[in-house]
Amino acid sequence: MIETRPAAPVQPEPSDEGLRARKKRARREALIDATHRLVERDGIDAVTVEAICEAAGVSARTFFNYFESKDDAVLGHAPWVLSTPATGTFVDGGPTGDLLTDLQELLADAMRHPPMGQERFLRTLELASRDPRLLSRHIAWVEAHRTQMAELVTERLATVDAVQDGSAARVDPDVVASLALFLVHSTAMRWEAAGPETDPREHLAAIVGGLRALVGPPSRDPGRP
Repeated sequence: MIETRPAAPVQPEPSDEGLRARKKRARREALIDATHRLVERDGIDAVTVEAICEAAGVSARTFFNYFESKDDAVLGHAPWVLSTPATGTFVDGGPTGDLLTDLQELLADAMRHPPMGQERFLRTLELASRDPRLLSRHIAWVEAHRTQMAELVTERLATVDAVQDGSAARVDPDVVASLALFLVHSTAMRWEAAGPETDPREHLAAIVGGLRALVGPPSRDPGRP
């Protein structure tokens, strides 16, 4: 009789998709770091794509898979895509029904995983502030995300109006979107001053609290009971 032994438990294989994503992120960050080092040392006009590739140990073809130009590599902009479960909750009028509170929740969710990390983000702001061309590109990137936020607010207000009396139309989505970007920027600055070991969500909550103290007590979305 052949003795059989229980099969050894099968260890889960690492996700190929997850591994590829991590490698892409690491390569992108290496390119950003190399660009920042060179620009800090030599100035942006003296830096070439070839020099960046040599410093990062990649080919020019690889560079252009991530960035269209050296300016983009300095700024290191990654798309801020708000397409998480928190986004759906916000559009549906939640989680609380108070627009400012729900905006805070949505932004806090986005801040849990900064695309570049705090140090790169702060270096980017510093370098952009020195060069009008970079600053202009950065402002254009911010503006693109303001439009995305305005679209989300428009969807939310349409959802609210669909079940209520239409008074949500008094809220201007562009104003809310501009407020969102102000909150993100102010939180980043407060976070930088307090240190990277602190929680940016706490800073966001403090800023929203100050805003409420300035404009008055909380109010629910127009039309909500």
